[in-house]
Formats: sequence, C-alpha cells, structure tokens
Amino acid sequence: MAERLLEVTDLSTHFFTYAGVVKAVNGVSFTLDRQETLGIVGESGSGKTVAALSVMRLIPDPPGRVVGGSISLRGRDLRAISDEEMRHVRGNDIAMIFQDPMTSLNPVVKVGQQIVEAIMLHQDKDKHEAWEMAAALLKRVGIPDAEKRVKQYPFEYSGGMRQRAMIAMAISCNPDILIADEPTTALDVTIQAQIIDVIREMQATYESGVIAITHDLGVVAEIADKVMVMYGGRTVESGPVDEIYYNPHHPYTWGLLGSLPRLDLAEKTRLTPIKGQPPDLIALREGCPFADRCAYVREECPDHWPAHETVGPEHGVNCWIPLDERVATREALPRFSREAS
Repeated sequence: MAERLLEVTDLSTHFFTYAGVVKAVNGVSFTLDRQETLGIVGESGSGKTVAALSVMRLIPDPPGRVVGGSISLRGRDLRAISDEEMRHVRGNDIAMIFQDPMTSLNPVVKVGQQIVEAIMLHQDKDKHEAWEMAAALLKRVGIPDAEKRVKQYPFEYSGGMRQRAMIAMAISCNPDILIADEPTTALDVTIQAQIIDVIREMQATYESGVIAITHDLGVVAEIADKVMVMYGGRTVESGPVDEIYYNPHHPYTWGLLGSLPRLDLAEKTRLTPIKGQPPDLIALREGCPFADRCAYVREECPDHWPAHETVGPEHGVNCWIPLDERVATREALPRFSREAS
C-alpha cells in the first residue's frame, strides 16, 4: 500500500473584504499518496489555487485566513506548526510550480541565482556547490546548454524554458509533494507535452506525489490518477480519472466534459458550453453553488448542500438528483450516450 503523504479534511479558506466574506474554499477534503497524481479541475474562481496555497500556508493574512479543517503531512498537522517550521516544510517537503513563470521569476535576477538561493536556503551547500547543482538541475529538466543558460535572465528564456526553470527550482530539494498550478498555460501543444513529460520524469525519479491544478481537462486525462472537480469553493465530484471521464455523476462535470472536443464522437455532436457565469463567492447560499446554472436543478438544491454519496470505488459525488435519474439523464446526453462512444 502506497504511503499517505497528504490528507486534507474539511478545509475552508475565506477572505474578509470590505464587500463581504469571500468563501473561496468551503469544506474541501482530499488525499495524496506517494507517486500518485491528483488533478484538481474547475473553471477560474472555483477555489483550486486557493486550496493549494492553503496547504502551503501562503494565504495572505489579512485578508485571507484558513478558518477550518485540517492539513496533515505524513501525520503532522501543518496548521499547528510554527512559521519557521513551515518555511522548512516548503521546499523540503512540498514545493509549488506557480502560475505564469514570467511573473513568478524575478526579472532582474539571473535564473541560476534564483535556484541557488532556494538550494542554499534548504540545504547545507556552499555557493560553488549550489551553482553546480543549479546547472545540473536545468540540464535535468531539458534546458540545452545549461552551463550558459544558468547565468541568463528570465527574459532570455522562452516560455517553455521558463516553465522548465520553475520545475528545476521546485525539485531542487527533492520534495515529497509537487504542486503544479496551471503548468501548461499559454504554451503550445508541443511544449505542453514536453512539460508533462518532465513532470512525469521528475515524479518517477523522486517518487513524489503530484497535485496538478488546471482547467485543461486534456492535461488531467494525460497525467492524473484521480480527479477532484471543484465549483464555487466546493468539491462536487471526485474519483479515479477513468470514472470521472467515462462515468461522471455531477451535472457540472457533465458540463466540463461536454465542452471538451472528442475525436471519437459522431460528426454532428456539438460542444455544449455551460450557460451562465460562476457564482459570486460573497453571496453564496448554503446549497449547491452550481444550482443557478444547472439545467436539472431541484427545489432543495439552492439552500441545502447534499450529502456525499459513494457511487463507485473511491468515486463520490454531492448531488441531490437520485442515482437512477442521474444515470438516465447522463446517458440521454449525446456526448455520454453509449451509441456516441
């Protein structure tokens, strides 16, 4: 049985603003085992990145604060440890590849120097050793002529190379958990495939657990073992990747998959965008946040959050629609009917 690295239970993170309380994450739970990849998907504003930043204890306070739940790293309560202990956890135990490397990398500091600082902060290395390690890391993630590139600035790198540099920095201390926040955004499909390959290779080398945060369902299908679907700060469905893609149970999951192009469907099958807009996280009601956009909404949906229902091995959903009715409704949709597959 794989080692359990991370267990997050009933996590809630809110932002206290002049306009009101933004419930960015509301009662989210998930686990991550060694060498496992968890994909977290959902539209922008669903709470994906905030959940990851909460695990890293990087929520700016004020205005944000983790208001409930537990975050356990190999049995160690990350909410209870000191700031100094948490600084040691970041990098050594958990590392994060942030969105948009152009803004994450310091534009006036050489790429190698930024990696060197991360190495020297967490490891007992002198500057010469750290520079050698930085060049070796850039070479390992596939940057050509690494000995030269290590002394260049971020603007001298292409988008794909900057993303590789961020991965090199993240793995510099061999973390057990790697969080990749939109790792392939703004990259062409060829470079996307290369970045995915690099993450896979690093995971195999270090036996890390990976959390991949993305709105790109194609990327998740490629790399994830299991998927958590978030909407309005809540988890609406989670389970093994094949179950989520081929046996989805929540109308929001149907909507996400319905907007994904598939080559194995009949020519006349159209993409079906989700109507409406994501919810106002300040004015959330107690029920399902997807209720206002759901074509199958029931009377109880807006004001009462449904209980978690197990629909298969490690596959769960929170939805008021009865199981038999959900299955029949899904099978009637062109993109999920057995005839279309």
